[in-house]
Amino acid sequence: MTPVQPPAAELSADQARRIALRAQGFLGAPDRRAGVPGVLRHLGAVQLDTISVLARSHELIPYARLGAVGRRPVEEAYWSGGRAFEYWSHAACVLPVEEWPHFAFRRRAYRSRPQWHHDLPDSAYETVIKQLRTEGPLTATELGGAKNGGEWWDWSASKVAVERALMYGEVVCTERRGWKRVYDLAERALPASVLHDDLDDAECVRRLVALAGQSLGVGTRADIADYHRLKAEQFDAVVADSGLVPVTVQGWSKPAWADPAALASEPRGRHRTTLLSPFDSLVWERARTERIFAFTHRLEAYVPKPKRIHGYFAMPLLAGGKLQGRVDPAREGTTLVARQVSLAGPKAVPPMAQALVEAASWVGCTEVRLERVEAPELRGPLTREIARVLA
Repeated sequence: MTPVQPPAAELSADQARRIALRAQGFLGAPDRRAGVPGVLRHLGAVQLDTISVLARSHELIPYARLGAVGRRPVEEAYWSGGRAFEYWSHAACVLPVEEWPHFAFRRRAYRSRPQWHHDLPDSAYETVIKQLRTEGPLTATELGGAKNGGEWWDWSASKVAVERALMYGEVVCTERRGWKRVYDLAERALPASVLHDDLDDAECVRRLVALAGQSLGVGTRADIADYHRLKAEQFDAVVADSGLVPVTVQGWSKPAWADPAALASEPRGRHRTTLLSPFDSLVWERARTERIFAFTHRLEAYVPKPKRIHGYFAMPLLAGGKLQGRVDPAREGTTLVARQVSLAGPKAVPPMAQALVEAASWVGCTEVRLERVEAPELRGPLTREIARVLA
């Protein structure tokens, strides 16, 4: 277990919430000059997912913090100029290229892994590396085909090989074409300054714990370890040397740690009003979201339709520093369809209308149509407020 240390500060639940919001880029003026690369560096990880409703999640995350950002700046920030790389962090994530050395411990673990779900024929790995060296960058299709013709997980030998090379760190994804990865050799695609595995496992984990603490502002052991999917015992081994300081938070039943910089000044500034991707790092950890915002959030895309409560891709509404509702959106031509809306109360009507209209404009929609509103008495006020904001 983590050694007991006297807490450096006692925080109210409200202070902890505002510290978390500021750390995640939702409190205070957004850094528009740093743009999407700045958001990525600030968060340390942006989760990827195949689902696309309003947009893909990796696009929704900078939008939530910066407002309307074009698709090209997002793609360039993630997949051009060697500024970022894809790897297994919280899940499949885009990470700032400066973090490449920090994942040496995970690359080593993959290389020493005794068993894999897919068998790999002799020479298949070497063939893919040779092909990339002479012909790359290439997609899995260009490497010989991504599938064997069976179910979606029935990968071809070349696909298995190149994905294993990605996990080993010999290959990186340099861009996405129609959501397909384009692979190249890491030695060709990444800056020489970061292309090394020099850090030992303990130092890798220590740095990731420190960075996760900075990105969260304040968090429990589970919060901070989960940010990059570290084990609890890995956190315990390095937290004393991470620079994070122990704190107590009123209402939190477990010990917490905070970034000292987050404690140096009171979080102040303008709150962002926006819809959040279910994969946003502000809300991706369910227990933390419930603890900080008293809001139960669950992605239901993989829940059978009859068992869904809030909808396929319900997006929480962030307004005034609180989660005040959610909407399950869809697009039909130039209309944003709010298939299902829930609101915390009448005060959530104006921010929900604002968030819906802003999101509609961002994705090229000119109209917003409501379908189901869980509180029928709020349907009329929300309809009128949407019309007012659109006018």
